[in-house]
Amino acid sequence: MDQRDLDLIAKYGEADPELKSLYEEHIAFEKILNKMEGKPFLNPAEETELKEIKKKKLSGKTRIDTLLRKYRKAEDQ
Repeated sequence: MDQRDLDLIAKYGEADPELKSLYEEHIAFEKILNKMEGKPFLNPAEETELKEIKKKKLSGKTRIDTLLRKYRKAEDQ
């Protein structure tokens, strides 16, 4: 995320619980992924978990982008 997105999240996150929740979830998934990807080897269950977390993170990021687009539009007017 670029700095403008982070600024918008900081500005609107308190008033928009969905945005705040999605961003916190995004950060948590990022931490889990970094830990898992740092392992030299993943067993099949971990591989499946890794894929699922990536899907969830991407889905959340898409929703965050949708919400941020709304706030960008409001600020540009």
